[in-house]
Amino acid sequence: MNKQELIKHVAEACDDKRAENIIALDMNEVSLVADYFLICHGSNERQVQAIARAVKETVEEKGLSIKRIEGFDQARWVLVDIGDIVCHIFHKDERYYYNLEKLWGDANQIPLHLGQER
Repeated sequence: MNKQELIKHVAEACDDKRAENIIALDMNEVSLVADYFLICHGSNERQVQAIARAVKETVEEKGLSIKRIEGFDQARWVLVDIGDIVCHIFHKDERYYYNLEKLWGDANQIPLHLGQER
């Protein structure tokens, strides 16, 4: 499975848990941290944790492993490190405060074509 296919599966897992404003950024030209960022948010802590669990389960179902998960207990900004892909799952208040989309504004957005676009 290539990275773009994995991004699509991870985005679908987020969408299944009703994550909002799901975007994927191609970080290849702008950062050494990861090749791709997937960014989304939930409206409360329980939803943020549910999204993070869904991402973890999806990645493991594909035979891959999560490098680490940070911030799960507080559920304000959960970072799921999948290696070349980093999934940022925010509580909606923190999403707009940190505004990663603006911070990494030079990165190209990858179209996801999810079934339930929000």
